[in-house]
Parts: sequence; structure tokens; C-alpha cells
Amino acid sequence: MSTLEVIARVVIAFTVFFILARIMGRKEISQMTFYNFVSAVAIGSITANVAVNPSVSIRDGVLVLIGWTIFTIGMDYLDIKSKKARKITTGEPVMVIKNGKIMENALRKLRLDMDSLNAMLRQKNIFSLKDVRHAIVETNGSLSVVPSESKTVLTKGDMNIFSQKSDIYPMATEVVTDGRVLSQNLSKLQVDEAWLSEQLSKENINSLAEVFYAEVQTDGSLYIDQKNDIH
Repeated sequence: MSTLEVIARVVIAFTVFFILARIMGRKEISQMTFYNFVSAVAIGSITANVAVNPSVSIRDGVLVLIGWTIFTIGMDYLDIKSKKARKITTGEPVMVIKNGKIMENALRKLRLDMDSLNAMLRQKNIFSLKDVRHAIVETNGSLSVVPSESKTVLTKGDMNIFSQKSDIYPMATEVVTDGRVLSQNLSKLQVDEAWLSEQLSKENINSLAEVFYAEVQTDGSLYIDQKNDIH
């Protein structure tokens, strides 16, 4: 290709892409569904081919871009009009914490591990699972959280009345995740598996096999989520 042709291709591809992007409407990346993401990648790939691939004629490339845009807008319109179609193209929100209990099957369905879930909660300024009543992974991958009642009703902190009891640890620390004991974290907290077993026994849990997740709170208490919760 000559330099002039390359420049012409880039200008045309960019102009068409810009116009079609405005027609498709504005949507933040955080609001994009899986289908929106796939469509954006495809249109970007087509535009790049129009700009630099001499085997793709400008006319054919522009027609493909317009066709893909029309198809995308049609699918968006179908999503708005049909709930059944929306379930297929977009999916449904998935509850991963229900009534303070972790839904292991839901995590497996989403291929989401506890480290990722905890990271998403921290982004919501929640540093302990004990503070969560419900958590839902939305169709765009974001996490919506309903705090536990103790975090939503009037507290002593709201009334400037503080307990004399001080925290033992700076933040909640996971000690069992996906049914596995995190010995390194126990060591950091200066406790051992015998202590952990003792705490579990107090909750009538006789085996670590019954525990999906456990977390030592800042006051030294143990938050426990058992396996096989009712979904």
C-alpha cells in the first residue's frame, strides 16, 4: 500500500468507527455486559483490518462495520423488550453471599475464588465477611452488597459511645479458605491449629471438613461459614 492509501484507510476507518460508536450509544466499561464487550472487541478488530489490511477493501470493511453495528443495536433492543432474550445474552445476577453465608455452588458457577471475592468486598470498604448480609455479582461482573444489620442500624459509633474493648488485630484475617487451613496466617496471628479446632468445637463443629471459610475478627473472635449451605 502507498502512504496515501494508508492515510486514507486510517481516516475513513476512524471516521466510520467514531460515527457508529456514537450511534450505538454511551456505556461505561463498568456497565458493559459480556455481549457488549465481545461486540466492542469485534468492531475494533474489524476497524483495524480496514485500516491496515490491503486484502480487505474499504467498501467491504465499512459494510461489515455497519452490519455489525446494526446487529448490535438490534440485540440491545431485543434485550430491552424481552427478559428471556436478556437472560441468554446478558445472564442473570448471582447471589454469592446469602444471609451471611457463602454460597459455594454460586462461586464455583462463576469460577470465583475467595481471594477474588474478598478483594471485591474490600473495594466496597468491607473488610470482613461478618459484615455482609447479602452479596450479588451483577451481570457486568461488579459486586453489590447489602451490609449486615449491625452495620446499617444506629450504632454506638454513631452516638460517639465507644467500647472500652480494644481490637487485638488490625484487620480480619482469613484462616480457612475453600476448606483449607492457612497455616501461615495462623502463625501471623500467633495461634495454631489446636486453637482453631477449639474455636470450632465451641460452635459444635467437630471437623475442618465441615468448614468452607473461617476468618479471625479484629477482636479475636472467629467468623465461620460452613459447607453445604442451603441455596
